[in-house]
Amino acid sequence: MNAPIVNAFSVDVEDYFQVAALATAVARESWAGRESRVEGNTAVILDLLAERSIRGTFFVLGWIAERHPGLVKRIAAAGHEIASHGYSHQLIYTQTRAVFHEETARSKRLLEDLCGAPVIGYRAASFSITRRSLWALDVLSELGFRYDSSIFPIRHDRYGIPDAPVEPGMVTAPSGARLVEFPMSAASFFGLKVPVSGGGYFRLLPYALSRRGLRQINERNARPFTFYLHPWEIDPGQPRIRVGALSRFRHYTNLARCEARLRRLLGEFRFAPMCEVLATHGLLDAPAATIE
Repeated sequence: MNAPIVNAFSVDVEDYFQVAALATAVARESWAGRESRVEGNTAVILDLLAERSIRGTFFVLGWIAERHPGLVKRIAAAGHEIASHGYSHQLIYTQTRAVFHEETARSKRLLEDLCGAPVIGYRAASFSITRRSLWALDVLSELGFRYDSSIFPIRHDRYGIPDAPVEPGMVTAPSGARLVEFPMSAASFFGLKVPVSGGGYFRLLPYALSRRGLRQINERNARPFTFYLHPWEIDPGQPRIRVGALSRFRHYTNLARCEARLRRLLGEFRFAPMCEVLATHGLLDAPAATIE
């Protein structure tokens, strides 16, 4: 019998008030004055992982790292991979290339100084590497990142490249630069792509459906998936912010159930940091695919 596939476990380290769903109600200028809950919530996730001796990849927002350097050091000291979630959690396709370059370089330097190791992985805010921002892959290559995990092969109102490859592999950026892409995971049910990577989908969809989709990727497709979560998603006590019905549904639904679901997930699948999963599968040497 083949050994179970090891999957990539990841955490996007940001605070509850920084998410795109609340952006219309939360001015960026107000962030510094708001109650921060990221340290306590991340500590809960770290403890859950330690209980099962699981290590993962923490994509840390630069804004958070500046204000909570001890958190970054704690994550690294526990044996987890530190990766970049950018600096200001702005959607890439709303930024100029110059601004994106400056912010991403700033965050990378900061994280490397704090963890004392190269930062080779990146994930965009709200998966905002889309067709109109593929130039971001060139910038990531220029800055020395080895892999990206920002492309979601689904259709969504804010992100996604529906026909992008669903399996991890090399991609060629517009300039011809190459780097590894570990796309967000989607399963196939009745011919439809269903996102099962985690985050809001993990809270909104029935757990049984998420588990079935993840098992499909491991068992039928014989490849690893990536799972992600935000620290605020296990925090039902976070302040409630007045937003529209859709944003309220996306952000607050099933917060009270998420930690228990996460415990189940950690017991039912095998996980490791993203960099180790990619190395194990030899994907850094795979042929490149071009996203047009």
